[in-house]
Amino acid sequence: MLEALLMLKKSLFRTILCHGGFMMHCTRKITDQLYYVGQSDRRLALFENVYRLDDGMAYNSYLLLDDKTVLFDCVDHAVERQFLENVEYVLGGRKLDYLVVHHMEPDHSETIAALLEEYPNVTLVGTSKAHALLKQFFEFKKEPAFTEVKENDTLDTGHHKLTFVMAPMVHWPEVMVTYDATSHILFSADAFGTFGALSGNIFADEFEYEHRMLDEARRYYINIVGKYGMQVQMLLKKASVLDISMICPLHGPIWRENLAYIIDKYNTWSSYASELDSVLIVYGSIYGNTENAAQVLSTKLAERGVKNMGLYDVSKTDIATLVSEAFKYKTIVFASSSLNAGLFLNMENLLLDLKAHFFQNRNVALIQNGSWAPSALKCMTEILGSMKNIKLIEHKVDIRSSLKESQLSDLDQLADSLAATVK
Repeated sequence: MLEALLMLKKSLFRTILCHGGFMMHCTRKITDQLYYVGQSDRRLALFENVYRLDDGMAYNSYLLLDDKTVLFDCVDHAVERQFLENVEYVLGGRKLDYLVVHHMEPDHSETIAALLEEYPNVTLVGTSKAHALLKQFFEFKKEPAFTEVKENDTLDTGHHKLTFVMAPMVHWPEVMVTYDATSHILFSADAFGTFGALSGNIFADEFEYEHRMLDEARRYYINIVGKYGMQVQMLLKKASVLDISMICPLHGPIWRENLAYIIDKYNTWSSYASELDSVLIVYGSIYGNTENAAQVLSTKLAERGVKNMGLYDVSKTDIATLVSEAFKYKTIVFASSSLNAGLFLNMENLLLDLKAHFFQNRNVALIQNGSWAPSALKCMTEILGSMKNIKLIEHKVDIRSSLKESQLSDLDQLADSLAATVK
């Protein structure tokens, strides 16, 4: 009786005034028994305090109402209040039986402690590594019940049968995904996610996805997961034998139509293949002379019929965008000034970031500019030489301070070589 009164008190407190109004749930029904209870944070400017966000971030969580109730993952602390309100509303007075922990990164696990305060008898389900990380992140007065699962272990909730599939290093070692054999839903953890908040529309088919979200999905995958292409390929292989009709990721929209589209994108990205048979030019320029050479080259390429080119200033453009764009294009030109007998700093940072993400399988051309100690070419060649299957185009352009008319023929030769790589 006392416990029931305490729960009622907490419920009333959460629904009382907040900033002058009542807290309201924001949920959507996905199937007859599955509900979306996640939330979006539109105030966040940097994801993981690194990656630029133009439109916030969605933290997805799903609640299954079967004979046993199952919550799939928690959310970031920034949206904790709304999340708990959503869970309480969908439960409608029922107890919470299970919390499936797919991934222990704090943007999905930080509200576990708050959830346990509301539902102290819930049983957590996850891998042994997730259990260990739980103890690293939290100190509980009372240890929560935790069921450790392994590859293909199952959980029957009444009408639904959940199968747990291990996905280590996609992109943490404790990660797993869950397949619901009854509704043919894959709860895919961080796979198939994207940057950006959700605005009522939670399904990919409710967006003009290719125009509005694909670039952000690519930027999310390449920068967050991209290093682990081999592990993603292993997960795709496991998923290929499952009858999947819906994919529920932890970020971004749910896929219920045209699943082959996003799966094909993930197959391309994780196999380090290019999407666009064109040329990307990234330049690092101090006083504008290297920039001028890059622009002249882009014009010459356009005259040779090369379409859909990209041209970016490495000092102006967000590095995560440049990394994503480099994975997108088949052929890349790095044009850089020399600096202090080394490489222009922002260009060096970009190349090292690409190396850290296992950048490979590309055609690459180099342009160097230097006044008193031309060194960019040597530095870029050394970094690129440590990457896998990078085909350096033999013709290189060496500028001394500024592009001269006599060097236009060099750019013509480079443009011919680059155009030859494009179908």
